[in-house]
Amino acid sequence: MTAESLRTRTRELWGERNSGLDTSAMEVVAQVKRISAVLDRSVESIYQGAELTAAEVELLVPLRYAEEPITAIRLAERLGMSRAGVSKALAKLERRGLIAREQNPSDRRSALISMTGAGEVTIDDVFPRELDAHAKLFAGLGDCRSRVLEALVCLAETMESYVDDSTQ
Repeated sequence: MTAESLRTRTRELWGERNSGLDTSAMEVVAQVKRISAVLDRSVESIYQGAELTAAEVELLVPLRYAEEPITAIRLAERLGMSRAGVSKALAKLERRGLIAREQNPSDRRSALISMTGAGEVTIDDVFPRELDAHAKLFAGLGDCRSRVLEALVCLAETMESYVDDSTQ
């Protein structure tokens, strides 16, 4: 049984056994998870034995060419990550000498984060290889690329507006 047919059959079974249950979201969620898994698999070889993890690269990319230091809270907000997770990862990066933290003069409760020279060298080595792996995945989209991107932006904005509305 293929993964797609398993997903289809799973949805059918849930619908049959729970007649009032709307299972339509399962179709979209399954494809989002499928895409996420393919993205992860496409860069596995890059991160095997690398100095950075994919999650650490995600934190370092916006810092690489930042025009000024940024707080952990702002970084977490921009990336849609938890503050605790970002803080923990930044502590590890700081211990390895890839970022530096200085007390924020305008808010003594927070620190300003900037990338060190060692961090720049490391991200400049890893991130272009990740971009290349992702570009290869999307090369086959051809003329569909703009429509796919438009649909993904629509999906992300719709989901964000729901989450933002429900948390207020």
